[in-house]
Amino acid sequence: MEWLEVSTENCPVQRTLDLVGEKWTLLILRDAANGVRRFDDFRRHIGLSEAVLSDRLRKLTAAGVLMTVAYREPGSRSRNEYRLTRKGWDLWPVLVALRQWGDTYAPDPEGPVLDIRHAECGAPVRVVVECAEEHAALTPKEVTARPGPGARRRV
Repeated sequence: MEWLEVSTENCPVQRTLDLVGEKWTLLILRDAANGVRRFDDFRRHIGLSEAVLSDRLRKLTAAGVLMTVAYREPGSRSRNEYRLTRKGWDLWPVLVALRQWGDTYAPDPEGPVLDIRHAECGAPVRVVVECAEEHAALTPKEVTARPGPGARRRV
């Protein structure tokens, strides 16, 4: 069976994009990975409406990408902080890959807004694709892609 004969109804890329493929959602995840936790801080930093932010935070929390942790400022009511779960942190390489692509193909003339480095040695961090046997930095020409066991024929 060839790729064009495969139904994409159960495609993991499509399912992932259904959850996190919207611009505001990715920006929320970017900020959460960089330490933003509170609703007002997300809203102020990203610049989106309260309604859109509330909707995205609710969806990400329901999907288990974010979790809420209660906090209370003195003299104020209890509120929630939003923190990445393990599932959320597993999206971090995707965010780094998007940043890496943007720095290469849509760079800011003044330089990158975020400099990510390995804490131990100080070298820049980059995303690479490797096989399960740890043959690192594979290119598309070095891999084969074929329909997997969950593939269904297109009707």
